[in-house]
Amino acid sequence: MQRITTRNARFQQFQTLLTNRTKRGRAREFIVQGVRPVTMAVEHGWTIRCLLYDASRPLSRWAEELMRGTAAERIAMAPDLLAELSEKAEGAPEVLAVVGMEPDDLSRIRVDDDFLGLVFDRPTQPGNIGSIVRSADAFGARGLVVTGHAADPYDPKAVRASTGSFFALPVVRAPSHREVVQWLDAERGRGRPVLVVGTDEDGECDASEFDLTRPVLLLIGNETAGLSNAWREHCDHVVGIPMTGSASSLNASNAASIVLYEARRQRLAKLRARG
Repeated sequence: MQRITTRNARFQQFQTLLTNRTKRGRAREFIVQGVRPVTMAVEHGWTIRCLLYDASRPLSRWAEELMRGTAAERIAMAPDLLAELSEKAEGAPEVLAVVGMEPDDLSRIRVDDDFLGLVFDRPTQPGNIGSIVRSADAFGARGLVVTGHAADPYDPKAVRASTGSFFALPVVRAPSHREVVQWLDAERGRGRPVLVVGTDEDGECDASEFDLTRPVLLLIGNETAGLSNAWREHCDHVVGIPMTGSASSLNASNAASIVLYEARRQRLAKLRARG
C-alpha cells in the first residue's frame, strides 16, 4: 500500500488525468468521482487500476467492500489532496477510482432488430455528452458515438454528468463520419436496416410523426452549428421538435432527450399493441 501526503510526482500524475486530455489519452485512464459512478464502473466490469482513499478516517461498509472486491492498487491519501482530486471546494470524498479506458471500437455497440443509437457530432461541452449518455441509458439506447473534433467523453465533467450511466452504455469516439458510415454499411450487410435520422429545427416532419420503432441511429449536431454537411448528406430522414415561444432552438442534450423519449414511447406502444 502506498501513502501520498504531499504533491509529489505521483499526485501530479493523477492531477493530469483531470486536466490534461492528451496525457489522459496517453495513459488510457481517468479519474472517477462519486459512490454511484465508482460502483457502476465495478459492476459493469471496467478495469479499476487504483483506489485512492482518505487515510484519516475509518472506511464505510461500501468502501470496505469495494476494497475487498477489486484487485486494484490501494493508495492512502491526505484528505486535502483527495479533495483536490475530487474537484470539491469543501470536504474530501471517501474514495476515488482510477479507471482504465475502454477501446474506441464501434463493435462495442450492439446492433439488433430494435436498435436505437446516437451520434453526437462535434460537441464542445463535456457536460452535454454526459447528459446525453444519461438519457440514452434511461431510454434504452445501445450506445453513443462522438464524432469529429469534439470534447472528450472521459473529461470529469462528462463522466459526472452521466451519473454513472457512462459505465453502462458504450461511448465510442470516432475521428469522423466515415468510420461510422462504414460500420453502418457492415451492419446493413448483416441484415440490420438501420436508418440514419438527423435532428434539426427544419426537419421534414415532427419526431412524433416519424416511425422510430425501426432500427435507428439518431444524429445530434454541434451545440452552435448543428449537423455538419457531411452528416446531413448521410441522413435518410431529418426530424424536428415542435416549439412555441421565443426560443430559437433547444440545448443539444435536451433535444436528444426529447427524441429518445419519443422513440421509447413509440416502442412501448408497439409492444402493448402486440400483447
